[in-house]
Amino acid sequence: MSHESPTRRDLMKPLQLLGLAFGAALFAGIVTLVSMGFFQQRTAEEAQRAVVTALVIAGISFIAVLLIVSLLLLAVDPAQVAKQIDKPVLFDDDSDAAGRDENPDAAASGDPKR
Repeated sequence: MSHESPTRRDLMKPLQLLGLAFGAALFAGIVTLVSMGFFQQRTAEEAQRAVVTALVIAGISFIAVLLIVSLLLLAVDPAQVAKQIDKPVLFDDDSDAAGRDENPDAAASGDPKR
C-alpha cells in the first residue's frame, strides 16, 4: 500500500482559496456598511458613499486575503504535511548529537576544565 504525498493543490483547492477570500471580503464589506450607518435612515448621498467605501474595503480585503493565504501555502512543503514528527519541532536535526557531546552550561556549573 503506497502512500502518496499530498500536492499543493490538495492542501487547498483554488475554489476553497477564492471562497475564503470572498468570505473575508463579504465580512469586511458588511462591517463597513454597518459602521457607516448604511442601515439607518440616511440621505441618498450618505448611503451611496457608504456603499462605495464598503466595496473598496471589500475589494482590498479580497485581494489581501487571497495574496496572504497563497503566499502562506507556498511556505508549506506538501511532503512534510503527511510526515509524522517524533521530536520537538524547533530543534535542529544535528542539535541532539552536539548536545550530548558538549555541555554548554559547564562554565556555569563550575567545571574547572573550561
